[in-house]
Amino acid sequence: MLYYLSGFRDIFTPLNVFQYISFRAGGALATSFFLSLLVGPWLIARLRLFKIGQVQRTTGPKTHLSKEGTTTMGGLLIFVTLVLGTLLWTRLDDRFILLLLFTTVMLAFTGWMDDYIKLVKKRPEGASSIFKFMFQMFTAIIVVGYLAADPPNPAYTDSLSIPYTKGLYLELGFLYAALAMFTIIGSSNAVNLTDGLDGLAAGSIVFVALTFAIFAYCAGNAKLASYFKIIHVAGAGEISVFLAALIGSCLGFLWFNTHPAEVFMGDTSSLFLGGVIGVSAIAIKQELILPIAGGIFLLETMSVLLQMGSYKLRNKKRLFLMAPIHHHFELKGLPECKVTVRFWIAGIMLMLFALSALKIR
Repeated sequence: MLYYLSGFRDIFTPLNVFQYISFRAGGALATSFFLSLLVGPWLIARLRLFKIGQVQRTTGPKTHLSKEGTTTMGGLLIFVTLVLGTLLWTRLDDRFILLLLFTTVMLAFTGWMDDYIKLVKKRPEGASSIFKFMFQMFTAIIVVGYLAADPPNPAYTDSLSIPYTKGLYLELGFLYAALAMFTIIGSSNAVNLTDGLDGLAAGSIVFVALTFAIFAYCAGNAKLASYFKIIHVAGAGEISVFLAALIGSCLGFLWFNTHPAEVFMGDTSSLFLGGVIGVSAIAIKQELILPIAGGIFLLETMSVLLQMGSYKLRNKKRLFLMAPIHHHFELKGLPECKVTVRFWIAGIMLMLFALSALKIR
């Protein structure tokens, strides 16, 4: 919205700064962060008033039993501040922003329904897996269908860019649509699985969002895209403003979610956080950067799949003490804070490795 103030730069020259993506990205990050600090205490108090608290599993680490009753559905804070930051600082005529807002609203509603049924209606099973999957699938079909009809770059509609190579692309044809939908749904569920320790998901998503904010900025700039030899996507720069707002919202939420957490995000935001990262990856044609930058989320998901496979195929023998793998490390005796910070460190290293793909060609 504030972008349009640049149209009055002939009247007041300083308004020209609102046309710059870098300025608006900084403004979006600061706005969503400080809004979180401002709104957070009020929202947490309201959620406590309605007795919306966490129900802990008795099968998990014993240290988690003390978290029983901790306020949850705090993902509403991320959702509200992200949307407000986006509306204020992005170009609302940019198609990628509209897609990201659509994904945010759809997956936030899906997660909110699950939290509402579990925490307000007091039905521990929450929304059915079929319900959540169908909403995720519907969202993915709409996004991928639109990008198929109006590709980010028509010359690379069904192409998969191979990182760390010079101009190497894999032509997938009709299989690309399946991969793109898998990317959105998979990343949505991966963040959801990671949300199990104080600050783990919110902190980890910051590093992935920062990675794609940089890639989006470069992809949207024709000169930078040519210099770094990545696919140029007109309008992709606005994605970096959206992701900056996302970073600010997650940092603001982390203010209250750091151990010992005052509030948990719940499915309300964990589902859409992963979903919008997946959409960003396919919008800027950097799908294979996602498993690198988001290696923490990939590890968490693989640990669950391997645990399930081991249990079914090896006569109920478990590969880990508990899955997702962050619980395995807890049960091995590592304090929760140490597990979280070590995962953050790994996330930072993965971010740097992913960003090196801009130069290693």
